[in-house]
Amino acid sequence: MNSEKRMIVRPFLLPLALALFAARCSDHMGAPPTAVPPSLAQAPHLLRWARASQPQFSVSGAISSPVGNSGIRADLSGGGLSLAQYTASFWAVRGEQRSVQINYLSSTGDTSAQFLQLTTADPAYVPGLGDLAAGDSVLITVTIDPVNIKVSLEPTGLLFGEPARLQLSYGGADGDLNGDGVVDSADAYIESQLLGLWYREGADSAWERIPALQSLADQSFTSALAHFCEYAVSW
Repeated sequence: MNSEKRMIVRPFLLPLALALFAARCSDHMGAPPTAVPPSLAQAPHLLRWARASQPQFSVSGAISSPVGNSGIRADLSGGGLSLAQYTASFWAVRGEQRSVQINYLSSTGDTSAQFLQLTTADPAYVPGLGDLAAGDSVLITVTIDPVNIKVSLEPTGLLFGEPARLQLSYGGADGDLNGDGVVDSADAYIESQLLGLWYREGADSAWERIPALQSLADQSFTSALAHFCEYAVSW
């Protein structure tokens, strides 16, 4: 594979694509329910973590408990994210850029690569609490699925003025993307042509693909989020 970074979406088109998705997502939150098209009723092929070992994670700058309205909270075990919880939290503040980064650890635990980076600057509305004023904060929690390359972001339905930025890597996935027992050109085709970032509002909702910038070199997708729900790398 070419070592140079390959972008599936042209960089100059990404802001427009993400803006359109953000607007569509925001509109969808208040839209009446509609029938699910047959093409969306079928679940996509969710990527799974490599079968060699149970996935392990670490959180950049993690602390054992929140301090005021700053920092990151994580359930820590052996210097990494708790395998029982798979969760990490941080305080997002309206008008301030805040972020959390979760790294995926190798099976030996001596090397790591970025799995997730979430950056927020404008949380605007919290379900059940209402609008946030400048300087108000909300505790954001990231929960990682231990089987699939999938995360849940809470509080569910949190709305943003300026969209949040999510980067999700699939570098820890099983290379056999089509499940035929071998890693070959078919898997390379799936990665470069079919793979994407998907979301759904909840367990009873259909998965939908969203605009995202893919980097084959980093094996990641980056997208703008207008609100929180579930996100997965799928095809």
